[in-house]
This record gives sequence, C-alpha cells and structure tokens, in this order.
Amino acid sequence: MIEFEPFWLTLKLAFVTTLILLVISIPLAWWLAYKKNNFKTVIEAVVSMPLVLPPSVIGFYLLLAFSPSHAFGKLLQDYFDIRFAFSFPGLVIASVIYSLPFMVHPVHSGFNSLSPNLREASYSLGKTKWQTLFNVLLPNIKSSLLSGIVLTFAHTIGEFGVVLMIGGNIPGQTKVASIAIYDEVETMNYDAANTYALILFITSFIILLTLYLVNRRFDKIKLL
Repeated sequence: MIEFEPFWLTLKLAFVTTLILLVISIPLAWWLAYKKNNFKTVIEAVVSMPLVLPPSVIGFYLLLAFSPSHAFGKLLQDYFDIRFAFSFPGLVIASVIYSLPFMVHPVHSGFNSLSPNLREASYSLGKTKWQTLFNVLLPNIKSSLLSGIVLTFAHTIGEFGVVLMIGGNIPGQTKVASIAIYDEVETMNYDAANTYALILFITSFIILLTLYLVNRRFDKIKLL
C-alpha cells in the first residue's frame, strides 16, 4: 500500500515552481534575446549551470546557505523567523534554481526565432516595449512557452538529488514521490517502490506526449 501525500506534494512543488519560473523567465529570456550587455555571456552561463552540475552540488550549497549554523541562514531565522532548510519553501527555491534552464532556454529560442521586423513594426505603431512583449511577441511564441512550461513541470516531478539535500525526507512537508521511491527501496519494499515509480513514469509520458501533440498542432496552424 502506498501513500498519496508524496504525489500531492510533488504536484504542488511542480506547479509552484513552474509558475514562479514562468514569471521570472519571460523577462530574463527577453533580455538575453534582445539586449546587448557585457555580462550577457556570464548570465547565460549561470542560467545553464544546472544542466551540467550534479544536483547534489546545488543542494549542498543551498543547504549550507540556508542552514541556521551559517551566517545567511542564521540571519533569516533570527531577524525574519524564516527557515528554508528542510521545509517546503526551501524545496521551491531549490527547484526554481535547478529547473531555471528548462524554462529560459525554450523561451529564449522562441524570441530568437522571431523576425526583428515584428518588433520594429510594433514600435513604429507607437506600442511600448511591454505592449510589444505581451501583445505581439508572446502570442507568436506559444509553442516555446508551452515547451518551457511542460519541460519545467516534468523536470520538477522527477527531481531527486537537490530535493533530498535541501528538504530531507519529512512526511507531509518535504517527502515528494521521488524520495518515497528511495525510501521504499532502502527498506527493500520493492512492490511499493515499483508502484510509485510506475505512476511517475506514466505521468511523465503523458505530459511529454501532450507537449508533442499540442506543438504539432501549433506547427500545422502556422502552415495554414
């Protein structure tokens, strides 16, 4: 018999992380696509770091930063009564950092694929940068936005290392589905581990299948 609370926590974490990253990534991707700055290459490297770093590295440094035994964590706890280590908000912060490239890269590619004439035509009609972004650019990169949303959501569902490092294994607070699988394997309860894993496998497949089907539909609409 398995518990369903880890699945609820996993979906909650994936939803909150995706929502935060959507808000952060659109202006960041826009800046990377259209602005010239000496630090742009550095920012691009920082955004892509989670793709090559082991999750345990990110989780370890976040754990050090948020631990009350270190300066920043002690400051948060003593002056703001906030503790991120081994808490759900800590999981959210870790997931946002770890999944950042999965949202920024598709949106960035979407902006880069648009013709510069599109923005220039909008500006020539008196539209502001924000009006151009929301009324002209974003509607033309729907498939890229959808890819970023779906990839971020699916990636967060499967997170393990960074989640274990910063959140531990606290039932009802930080024990997500991937941690539940690890827990069951540790106690040699392979039937329960298989059930958790199979549900995650099917969920991830359905999410990715939906992405490909919807993107194919967007492509057909573009060709009409």
